[in-house]
Amino acid sequence: MSDASPALSIIIPAFNEERRLPRALGLIRDFLEARQLDAEVIVVDDGSTDGSAAAVHGFREQFASLVLLSTGPRNHGKGFAVRAGMLAARGRIALFTDADLSAPIEEADKLMAAIDTGADVALGSRHVSRAQIEVHQSAPRELAGRAFNAAVRVLTGLPFLDTQCGFKAFRMPQCRALFELQRIEDYGFDPEILFLAQRLGLSAVEAPIRWAHDPHSKIHVLRDGPRMLADLLLIRWNALAGRYPRS
Repeated sequence: MSDASPALSIIIPAFNEERRLPRALGLIRDFLEARQLDAEVIVVDDGSTDGSAAAVHGFREQFASLVLLSTGPRNHGKGFAVRAGMLAARGRIALFTDADLSAPIEEADKLMAAIDTGADVALGSRHVSRAQIEVHQSAPRELAGRAFNAAVRVLTGLPFLDTQCGFKAFRMPQCRALFELQRIEDYGFDPEILFLAQRLGLSAVEAPIRWAHDPHSKIHVLRDGPRMLADLLLIRWNALAGRYPRS
């Protein structure tokens, strides 16, 4: 990889992902080679206790643009890992994706196209065109998702149909400030980032993407749902307390 900034940075937050990382990295490598994209891939190992780091090292020789970033021995949360990767990114566009690639990496074309045509933030969305969902979540998870989205709209005023899809791209450096200002370190970080983008006058669009639910998803409705709702209330409180700047 040259010293010049790459066109694209792909960030993968990882906590105990030794099983899914080899497949994800192989597909991303093939995607970048097929499009001859100048890109870096940053895997953020957030306190894994399995062989996640070894899985990344196994790709080093065949993947010159691969970077392993460790956040230390403790798991902090997905939001913390994404922020670390975004602040380390050198690309003009920075995109984060989950290690399960529930959204196929080829869908990055849609997010990059949205940014190339003027958006600062491009959200992969499962709900703009539900016909593109290849494997649905269970009925209770889908119901919980709709309820959470309704709470997002009420508490933040965000207009989006899907804030929680783990597939988003950002025009850098315009969006770097979002991650510098980010306070939430767990799953509730997505609405905070989008709320900050709105306050800073950045444009954000939803792009319909193909998506397939992974039955091994690490988000548990009963455990994580109340914490995500608490994060929404925290966003509201931070805004009222003047902790988020405006443009």
